[in-house]
Amino acid sequence: MKTVFVDGYNVINSWPNLNMIKDYSYESSRQQLIDTLQNYTEFKGYKMFIVFDAHMVKGSLEKKEKQGNLFVVFTKEGETADKYIERMVNDIGRKCEISVVTSDSLVQQVTFQRGATRMSSIEFYYEVISIEKKIRIKTEKKYLEKRNSLEERIDEKTLAKLEKIRRNH
Repeated sequence: MKTVFVDGYNVINSWPNLNMIKDYSYESSRQQLIDTLQNYTEFKGYKMFIVFDAHMVKGSLEKKEKQGNLFVVFTKEGETADKYIERMVNDIGRKCEISVVTSDSLVQQVTFQRGATRMSSIEFYYEVISIEKKIRIKTEKKYLEKRNSLEERIDEKTLAKLEKIRRNH
């Protein structure tokens, strides 16, 4: 299973739809990103870590929440998202397929040297948009396949009566 590490605030600051929301509330931007990547992760079958900096928060401990194959991580005091991602990639980088999403060129370089592939935040944005379209098409197709028309559910005699009533009014 492919593992993806996402620098959360880097993505929020890069994606046009999240960047606008963050002007009002980082909490809203974080939640929108989490919801979007939950769908993406389920569709792709990846294990994903969205890492948010909490290194400036006094006394903060590392916090990790799991939602399916999606892990939301807030770093501990003194540890940036970049350092967390570098540490994790260093620990598991050559054992499995790993990708890192960030526009920070230094982090991209370091993680690449440790065995991970890299993708910029804006490249990832277009990847996610593409997957959202595929999800929408798949969902619409399922809905249309399950949809039954009235004609399919009632007998011909009743259908004829209804048609007669419709035409007389």
